[in-house]
Amino acid sequence: MASPAREHLQEMARGVGQRQVRLVTGAIMFAYLISHFLNHALGNISTEAMAIGVHYHTKFWQFLPVAIVFYSACLVHTGLGIWALYQRREFHWKAIEPLQLTLGLSIPMLIVAHVVGVRLGQTLYGHEKLYPQELYTFFIASPNRLWTMLAVLVIAWVHGCIGLYFWLRLRAFFTRAAPFLLAAAVLIPTLAILGIYQAGRATIADYQDSDWRREELSVQKLGTAAQGTTLEKITDDLTIGYLGLLGLVLLARGARALLERRGGMIALSYGNGRTLRVPKGLSVLEASLRYNVPHASVCGGRARCSTCRIRIIGDHAALPEPSPREAFVLHRVGTDDPSIRLACQLRPTTDLTFFQLFLPHTMSANAHAANPTRVGQERYLVSMFVDMRGSTQLAEKRLPFDTVFIVNRFLGAVSQAVLEAGGRPNQFIGDGMLALFGLTTDRQVACRQALRAAALIAANIDELNQFLSHDLREPIRFGIGIHGGEVIVGDIGYRDHMVFTALGDAVNVAARLQDMTKALACEAVISDEVRVTAGLADDALPAQEVAIRGRNEPMTVRTVEATRVLSALVDDRHAVAA
Repeated sequence: MASPAREHLQEMARGVGQRQVRLVTGAIMFAYLISHFLNHALGNISTEAMAIGVHYHTKFWQFLPVAIVFYSACLVHTGLGIWALYQRREFHWKAIEPLQLTLGLSIPMLIVAHVVGVRLGQTLYGHEKLYPQELYTFFIASPNRLWTMLAVLVIAWVHGCIGLYFWLRLRAFFTRAAPFLLAAAVLIPTLAILGIYQAGRATIADYQDSDWRREELSVQKLGTAAQGTTLEKITDDLTIGYLGLLGLVLLARGARALLERRGGMIALSYGNGRTLRVPKGLSVLEASLRYNVPHASVCGGRARCSTCRIRIIGDHAALPEPSPREAFVLHRVGTDDPSIRLACQLRPTTDLTFFQLFLPHTMSANAHAANPTRVGQERYLVSMFVDMRGSTQLAEKRLPFDTVFIVNRFLGAVSQAVLEAGGRPNQFIGDGMLALFGLTTDRQVACRQALRAAALIAANIDELNQFLSHDLREPIRFGIGIHGGEVIVGDIGYRDHMVFTALGDAVNVAARLQDMTKALACEAVISDEVRVTAGLADDALPAQEVAIRGRNEPMTVRTVEATRVLSALVDDRHAVAA
């Protein structure tokens, strides 16, 4: 039997594809870019500060293991970008995606002169081109090159920021982090460009000093005219070679399109009466986009979500096997049904009939996922189920209007407590309610909010019982179940009846714990997961092992006979932490 660590590694390996490699290599290059930009920003202090900064910058990035990783990342990322140009058949997914690809492919052409002049010049001739020499070139010897270099700084930064946006926008923390990331995305390049400008002004002033010219513009640092001519020829050859490579890729795209049409057409039937004739080789999602058929896709065909899923109707034995990445995504969402595939990854070679599992009117492949949480997101939440006890007997002895009035007052008291604690009332099911905590906070705060909400519910229900004492034979009682864990949150439903809610084992367990309050004769049952995460002591609440339907192993829970005591426990823990 494989160890859990080995199984985890195997699971991770299944999820690695070209896009994941491109993401990692891009992140390495973006880290270099940040380091370089911060070094430029030191020019706002002085050229001496830039010299000190570049010393540590080069010491790190030219350290042999780091240099190998960095240059490998550059080559792999560039190669994958060229491959993406060939592989991508449709470019109108979103305007930002072809922009990112265009910017990325233009960077090598714009940066090659700088790389050859500095790095290759150092390797071949031992040149020592640092800030004084580069600033002299940009501001005195060849001012036109300054604009090229500023352009490549902006292009590289925008390209990297777009990649980070596509990577982070589906993450749970992105909404909270977005303002800070935007500030950094604007400030870092702005400070870098201002630093270059200030250092350039200082260099123009230094140029008037003959001693400075003799030291900083020596042949040892700038090289001879012959060496410069050789480096320029290498630059021209590399530029022409790169442009030729891009031209070959575009020709290959045209040849592929011609061969696909000559290779035959297949029929894609969408299960709603619409059928398309498309060339072989297109993915189902690409075919939908090419012929303007609405198709759900949050991640833009990157196999990072499963919203483009389709169910094959009929025989699926002739379909290509799922790639490791597609198999990973399908396994992640809990489906091993061979008839369910990702439309962005499936490239059928024969006629195909299918229907979409997600409605495209809520998640269009051609529209931004302005709020990814509404579409679907995996994150840690604390679920609280609250149920009113004895509502059936209450209804038997009252007029319908009176029953609805009392139930609404109960749900109002519970909702008020949840909101005051920082949670969100989510679903009302008869005389019960599901509340969620952690949509805008971390897990520790969410657990503490849920415990505080339970105490506030007790206080609010006491007030309600006093208010209705003249009309109730018995006080209103309630049961609460609280559990935290990873869940899927998003809009669930059909057309105009979509509801934002959470799905997952943690929600089901919270419902089971609420049911147990009857048998355990207590007001609340809290999972030990919530108790530990909230920071309560082990002896704060009595523990009990219980069997949960649907789980093989028993679960440790904490029973709370009167939930009002939770207020003191949470407040005491807060005071200790403070």
